[in-house]
Order: sequence, then structure tokens, then C-alpha cells
Amino acid sequence: MAQVTVKSNTSKKYQQEIKSAAHSFVSDAPEAVGGLATGPDPHELLLASLGSCTAITLEMYAAKKGWDLKSINIDLQEESVDDPANPGKKVLKITRDIKVEGDFDAEQIESLKSAADRCPIHKILNGPKHIDTVLNKN
Repeated sequence: MAQVTVKSNTSKKYQQEIKSAAHSFVSDAPEAVGGLATGPDPHELLLASLGSCTAITLEMYAAKKGWDLKSINIDLQEESVDDPANPGKKVLKITRDIKVEGDFDAEQIESLKSAADRCPIHKILNGPKHIDTVLNKN
């Protein structure tokens, strides 16, 4: 089970201190909305989670298959687009453009693409989910 703690640093406007078991870093809002841009914004963190999980999954998959995967580069972009199932409504679309370096045939490329779609963060984002919110006063 993954766990992180996020603490607001109100003296630095929207900057958030994020701590996991072994790491700490900051997230912030972009300057365009009043933040100081001292770290990635939450949307960038979401894309980074998907991208890093995808790359790790592909590295593990290629190693298991004994394939010589030399490098992976993933560009991710999110945008709000019209929902074809609900006219007038918008949905979030994430585009994940993966480039792999190695000597792969078409079948291996398709196999890698399928593996990318099995990364745990991809499954979370595409699958059913439920978020419980508990708010308490200190």
C-alpha cells in the first residue's frame, strides 16, 4: 500500500510539501494562478506518475522477455475534450507518446504497447475508483 503525506506551506502561498516513506519534494501551483511554481503542479505530478509507471513497467517487461531495451522516452499531455457520449460535456484526455530504442519487430512493439496499458497507474486511471475524504479540524 502506498502512502504519502501532503502538508500545506501557507507562508509560500500554494506550495505543498510532499513526503513518502523515503522521499520528500514540493508541488506548487503555476504562477498563472498565483502560485510560485517552485515544483511540479498536481496535473504534472499525475502525468509524471503515469509516465514513470509506464517506463518502469516496460523496463520490467522487456527484461523478463530478454529484449535489449536501450531507452524509453515518454511525452504526456492532458487536455479537456468534448465527450462523444455526452454532448456538451467535457472529459479529460491523456495522450501518452512512447518512444522506445531497441531492435524490435512489429510484434514486439505491439506487445510493449499492450504492456504499457497494464501499468498499475494506467489501470487506476482507467478503472473504477472510489476516493474517501475525511476532513477533521486540528
